[in-house]
Amino acid sequence: MSLMEDILRKRQSERHAKLMDRVYRSQSRIYDLTRKYYLLGRDELIAALAPPPGARVLEIGCGTARNLVQAAKVWPEAELYGFDISSEMLKAARKNLAQSKMKDRITLFHGDAENPALAMPLKIRTFDRIFLSFCLSMIPDWQSAIRQALTLLEPGGELHIVDFGQAERLPSGFRSILQQWLALFHVEPREQMRSFLVELDREMGTHSEFIPQYRGYSWRFVVRTAP
Repeated sequence: MSLMEDILRKRQSERHAKLMDRVYRSQSRIYDLTRKYYLLGRDELIAALAPPPGARVLEIGCGTARNLVQAAKVWPEAELYGFDISSEMLKAARKNLAQSKMKDRITLFHGDAENPALAMPLKIRTFDRIFLSFCLSMIPDWQSAIRQALTLLEPGGELHIVDFGQAERLPSGFRSILQQWLALFHVEPREQMRSFLVELDREMGTHSEFIPQYRGYSWRFVVRTAP
């Protein structure tokens, strides 16, 4: 990457961070209460992680740390980490960890999904499981975020993704209203995600599993790397 490309990427990251802080400044306190009704598929993803004992698990775009707290309960022998680009969400996340008495179980840091290596603690560079929950639909260069996540996986590791699908088995009227409503929150369901992961399988030798949920309301993927 050239110096100019690096500068442009940094500026884009800073703009996105400011946008996310604006979006969540007033919402972070009520985020978990409201999102449980329409971020469908998160708990299915957590149940499917199945990390081996002592495995390192990372959530990219951890938000309020709701998923990490749940994962800590379901998988008590895992080491859990998370980062987010929004400082406002991380404030809520740290508060949630304190309230749930999970401060010693979960490590949080600030970072950008499009360049996560910059956020990694020096002593930790790879993970056995990585997951992204309803955040790729808000990341401008979501393809790069997926590629970057795969570089952080141990051999034989798994990348788990859940996000809004195309509501392909729901009434067209509902689909149109849903997309308009999501756009108000700067959310854009990634129609090409399935085909992009198929291309990555050919390119990188990964194996992707596609799991549509709730009649296509949400899409879940598991990307497995070679041992």
